[in-house]
Amino acid sequence: MSDLSIPAFTRGSTFKHVLIMTSTGSVGLMAVFVVDFLNLFYISLLGEVELAAAIGYAGTVLFFATAVSIGVTIAGTALVSRALGGRDRAAARRLGASFLVYSLVVTAAATALAQPFLGDILSLLGATGRTHAVAERFLWMVMPSTPLLALGMAGSGLLRAVGDARRAMWVTLGGGLVTAVLDPLFIFALGLGVDGAAIASILSRLMLAGLGLYGAIRIHDLVGRPRLADIRADARALSQIAVPAVLTNVATPVGNVFVTAALAGYGDAAVAAWAVIGRIIPLAFSPVFALTGAIGPILGQNVGARDFERVRRALADSLMLVVVYVVAVWAVLALLRWPIAHMFGLSEEAAALAAFYALWLTGLFVFNGALFVANAAFNNLGFPTLSMVFNWGRATLGTMPFVWAGAALAGAEGVLAGQALGGVVFGIAAVIVAFRVIGRLGRAESPPTLPDPPPRPEGTEDRPLLP
Repeated sequence: MSDLSIPAFTRGSTFKHVLIMTSTGSVGLMAVFVVDFLNLFYISLLGEVELAAAIGYAGTVLFFATAVSIGVTIAGTALVSRALGGRDRAAARRLGASFLVYSLVVTAAATALAQPFLGDILSLLGATGRTHAVAERFLWMVMPSTPLLALGMAGSGLLRAVGDARRAMWVTLGGGLVTAVLDPLFIFALGLGVDGAAIASILSRLMLAGLGLYGAIRIHDLVGRPRLADIRADARALSQIAVPAVLTNVATPVGNVFVTAALAGYGDAAVAAWAVIGRIIPLAFSPVFALTGAIGPILGQNVGARDFERVRRALADSLMLVVVYVVAVWAVLALLRWPIAHMFGLSEEAAALAAFYALWLTGLFVFNGALFVANAAFNNLGFPTLSMVFNWGRATLGTMPFVWAGAALAGAEGVLAGQALGGVVFGIAAVIVAFRVIGRLGRAESPPTLPDPPPRPEGTEDRPLLP
């Protein structure tokens, strides 16, 4: 069980904390992206472009479900880390329990609402014929396991909140390893094809949930016994962050849906190229994606401790890390663009489109990274609505007009260029606002507060969830 008397992130070098949390978080997050990457890679080895396109369409839809899980995890991690920063262990355990129940209920409800409309959603994306049928079958198998994904992410979020970066990494890494082993077994050895990829994804999520809950409950005792009164009281505070955070995360797949639909007009080759790009970019830039979750607990603990200078320093350190990393990866992807494109058995047309993206557009991801970092600040400083505003601005005003203009000027390449260029203004603006919010809170000395617990009956003890 961890020692919570001294919050881990309220002392020492903020850059060191950012670096450690980001590096371990990126390994774990990379494992999540590897699940999608391996599914697409192994399916592409079957040599049928319709199957690769189907996984691309399915991945776009699954990202919506993942966005809900991420949004809820952001809320729970922010509140628990804030409680730990204020050295309130009882509040941290109470919020941990409410967080897990909230995650389960919200994702189960969202999945149940979406399931009957999967075919219609795929049609809106532009999927037709066999591609549509394969994608719909894959989604019908994988979507019901979304609550398992949510529980795994929640457990990992609690581990990050307490500063256990290594164990949080192994939660998601364990899920990725399951996929790496089972994908070729089910797809090729057992001859299950796309169904095998779906089964491997479900088992991966089961492992994710088991490891996350074990670490949060058994190792750190961060989850108290759930009480209905506590859950009701905490649900409002969780929702105040989770709802805008979910809407923030849903904005990205909405923008991607628009791009996918625009590319569908150029045929399955363009969609297959976009599917490969959609797997390569998260994998290559996993540390940038990981920053949002990695620096959240650092910011949250220091907000709880009312040390806004450390909050500002952590934000600046994160932005510096984004710039250095993106430039380095851009160089690598530009040099290896053709081997990577051909690795998935793409047609020449699709490979050329993927190579174009790697050479000219990946460097612009630095502005997406800036937006991710600013979002983490907004969520942990008590301004999650700002995250929602900037992300939706990026997904709409920063995507649609640029994609339309790009398509008119340069076809499929123009679509991709428009999608990438649209993020520049929003990334810069979000960072400027984030620093201003930190400055205002530091001067006012009024950090976000935690929800008050409901009264407990006399004699009720705060016991561990597991003996």
